[in-house]
Amino acid sequence: MAMEPQDRWSEIVSELSPEDKDLLFGTSLSRRFSRLPLWLSHPANIGMFYGFLISLALIFPYILRYDNLNESFSNWLLFSALFMGACLVLGFCSLILVALSKRMPMAPPRIILYPMPFLGIGLLGLDYSNFLDIPNGISLFVLLLPGPAYVHLSWAPRWRLLCMIDEGINPFGSTKASNKLQQDSADDLAGEDTELLEVVDAFEAE
Repeated sequence: MAMEPQDRWSEIVSELSPEDKDLLFGTSLSRRFSRLPLWLSHPANIGMFYGFLISLALIFPYILRYDNLNESFSNWLLFSALFMGACLVLGFCSLILVALSKRMPMAPPRIILYPMPFLGIGLLGLDYSNFLDIPNGISLFVLLLPGPAYVHLSWAPRWRLLCMIDEGINPFGSTKASNKLQQDSADDLAGEDTELLEVVDAFEAE
């Protein structure tokens, strides 16, 4: 009888060691994304979602830049579409590179990446309000980098592992088989020594 996908998923995850589970699910942000359906949590969609959030935050700077509200809104729509499209394409590129390299997830440098969207929005606001003359390229780079960097370093490799589990493949190898091999080796070493076997069993229980 074929195993249901949810049961298969639960069985594979239950075989993983705590270290492998931490690598698979990551920290709080990645854990939230891992609860979504795989089609929705695709790296390109996560990248585009980042672009959408940044676009919402840029409404006020665009109002500052243009006197006419309609002009502000139309230019903001154009920028938002381009920005979200760029994040989406970079998400696809990250997934292709990860599929080729088989790289495991890495922790992004949060202390650097997390403040960058706020810094970029602040720089863009200062520029659009004519308070400071800041090149657009610098502000846009600071705005764009955090989302695609997180997707490339952390989420795209993690999504590849989640897809493997969804297909019934243990991405970390057969942990259960490894444990069984260790158990057999311990039993062979202990032989008929019941006291040593009890010590081994107690150690495994802990």
